[in-house]
Amino acid sequence: MIEELLVAVAGAAAAAAVYAGAAARVVKQYERGVVFRFGRLRDDVRSPGFTMIVPLVDRLHKVNMQIVTMPVPAQEGITRDNVTVRVDAVVYFKVVDAADALIRVEDYKFAVSQMAQTSLRSIIGKSDLDDLLSNREKLNQGLELMLDSPAMGWGVAIDRVEIKDVSLPETMKRSMARQAEADRERRARVINADAELQASKKLAEAAEVMSDQPAALQLRLLQTVVAVAAEKNSTLVLPFPVELLRFLERSTAGPVGAAATGAAPGTAAGASEAAGVTRPFSEAYLRGAADAAARVEPVEDLTGASVEPVPAEDGT
Repeated sequence: MIEELLVAVAGAAAAAAVYAGAAARVVKQYERGVVFRFGRLRDDVRSPGFTMIVPLVDRLHKVNMQIVTMPVPAQEGITRDNVTVRVDAVVYFKVVDAADALIRVEDYKFAVSQMAQTSLRSIIGKSDLDDLLSNREKLNQGLELMLDSPAMGWGVAIDRVEIKDVSLPETMKRSMARQAEADRERRARVINADAELQASKKLAEAAEVMSDQPAALQLRLLQTVVAVAAEKNSTLVLPFPVELLRFLERSTAGPVGAAATGAAPGTAAGASEAAGVTRPFSEAYLRGAADAAARVEPVEDLTGASVEPVPAEDGT
């Protein structure tokens, strides 16, 4: 009797252990459990942790609630300005309602993927090439709105959508490169012209200052000579400054006048003085000219004929 009781208890314990093993389920922290009893959805969604179901009656489906990163295959399309491009993107989404994700759509991942490809093609056709290249944030927002509207009915929320890359034909790349080069050349010419204008204004101001102070021109010339001579790899040709000639003329004006007054009227100095012209001759030159004039003997009669006349023949 006791042996039969022990056998019955052991059998019951084994049956309970088998039942518990068949009914026990563990739902992870990032999952939710959806139970179907005889094919009908149970209202209660199992939370993370240990849970029990009725074996052979209930079916537990675990739904991942993490954010899913799904790449969208590259889509070829023609933009609104008739440029053929190839665009690929990536979609980030997650399940917010586990029951709807299982009931309302057969495979929510496949559905989101197809919807993303269709929306991406639509965005390409509605946008210009400049928008695809520069206004990606605006396009990402528009693409997210297009995906989020149907996905909410599937229990899926679109977290964000990003356009990864825009591939252009080689001919378009070369055209854009030429356009960028031309634009940079235009800006360089404008900057150069502006610099020339500013430099001309500064040079005009400098010329006005130098006209008031002639010595400034000589100082600038000396600075240029120093700058050129510092290289030591070229021959320097130094022009004779006109201002130096004027300085010498002013400095010798007094001695020249005095020497010219004592010179003979027939000399070059006397002629210059008579004509009212003062030449910048040195004192040594003037003294030599005066001595040469003093040693010349005067000619008494230069009007007579220098050759005796030939006597006339008879009959002529």
